[in-house]
Amino acid sequence: MSREVLVKAGPKGLNQQIEASGHRLLADEPLDLGGSDTGPNPYDLLMAALGSCSSITLRLYADRKGWDLRGIEIKLRHEKIHLKDCKDCESPNAKIDVIHRDITLIGNLSEEHRQRLLEVSDRCPVARTLKSEIRIESHLTPLAT
Repeated sequence: MSREVLVKAGPKGLNQQIEASGHRLLADEPLDLGGSDTGPNPYDLLMAALGSCSSITLRLYADRKGWDLRGIEIKLRHEKIHLKDCKDCESPNAKIDVIHRDITLIGNLSEEHRQRLLEVSDRCPVARTLKSEIRIESHLTPLAT
């Protein structure tokens, strides 16, 4: 099921108005990057998408199994790191994106259940999308006045 997200920007500034499934969000850049800091930056939104999808997936799985999962906390951070000894890099200064995801599982869970939930977290749809080859097709619409 494909859903449409609309992002609008005004004539000045970096503030973005987002409409998604009847919900309104803001995105912006921090002050030190030229924004007005009225909302999370795009990478924060990407981390929020991964974190919320992971948590939803864990909740659904634990509930289906009848496990005593009382809460989930997921802290995420994104960084770009230099590739060391990269054989296929086009540039000697090549970097890759790394997402660190620290998952806290609250409840009476065995170590086996905890490890299984860690594996399940990698199967959430957003994680699968981020790990797959992604093609972005951009098209210009007719001029708007």
